[in-house]
Amino acid sequence: MSDRLALAAIGVAAFVLAVLELFFLPVRLDGTLLPRVDDLPFPITVVLAVVTTPLLVLAASRHAHRTLGAVSPLLVWVGTLLLFGLFGPGGDVVLLNDWRTLVLFAGGALPGAIAVGAHMGRTAGAGDDH
Repeated sequence: MSDRLALAAIGVAAFVLAVLELFFLPVRLDGTLLPRVDDLPFPITVVLAVVTTPLLVLAASRHAHRTLGAVSPLLVWVGTLLLFGLFGPGGDVVLLNDWRTLVLFAGGALPGAIAVGAHMGRTAGAGDDH
C-alpha cells in the first residue's frame, strides 16, 4: 500500500470517527439506548476519541514523510468536529452547550497533539527534521 493511499485511508478513518463521536456524544443513561440510571450523561465517545486519535496520528507518522502528514488525522478530526458540530445536517448546531463538548475536544486533541510531538521528537532525533 502506498504511503499516500495509507494516509488517505487514515484521514477517512479520522473523519468517520469524528462524526460518530460527535453524534453519539449526547447519549444518556435514560433507558432508550442504554439502561436507565437517573438520565445521567454517558459520553463514552470521549473514551473512543482518547484512544483512537493518537493511534491514528501514530499510524500516519509511519507513512508520512513530513510532519504535516503525521498531523493530518488530527487536523481532519478537529475540522470534522467543527464543521459538523457548527453546521450539521440541515444547518443544525450539533455541538452540545455543556461540558461534554469540551471533554470531547480535549480528549481527542490533547493525546493527538502528544502523539504529534512524539513524531516530531523522533524525526528531530533522527536528523530528518522536515
